[in-house]
Amino acid sequence: MIEIERKFLVNSNAFKKDAFKETRIIQGFLNTHKERTVRVRLKGNQGFLTVKGKSSDDGLTRFEWETKILDTDAKKLLNLCESGVIDKIRYEVQLKNHTFEIDEFFGDNEGLIIAEVELNSENETFEKPDWLGKEVTGNVKYYNSQLSKNPYCNWEK
Repeated sequence: MIEIERKFLVNSNAFKKDAFKETRIIQGFLNTHKERTVRVRLKGNQGFLTVKGKSSDDGLTRFEWETKILDTDAKKLLNLCESGVIDKIRYEVQLKNHTFEIDEFFGDNEGLIIAEVELNSENETFEKPDWLGKEVTGNVKYYNSQLSKNPYCNWEK
């Protein structure tokens, strides 16, 4: 499958009042090679294994394959991951035909909030809510795989 998404910083907590769902996510990476990443995720009580390919030059598209796994297997695999586990709460906000997934990070990435919106085509338009800030699509430092290696707390503010 090809994933098409745009990524933005979030400039306020106003999205929380519109969220229809929130889920705690713990994830780690078995592999963070620039050509592919292999992620293990515990999303609530459900485990997932995900393989992502290299992003396009503009960062809009990349191959993504994901399958559900038992939560007990996900917990075991998290112990095998590279250092730098990601801990976040994902809020989901519906705005017309699009669902925004907003990740509020904790631990070494506390203070960072990123919104993503998946699209059906690279040229698809969508309504931008007031809490949506600067676009960071294609900026590798905002990829979760990179946040696990170089967390937000280490960035120059």
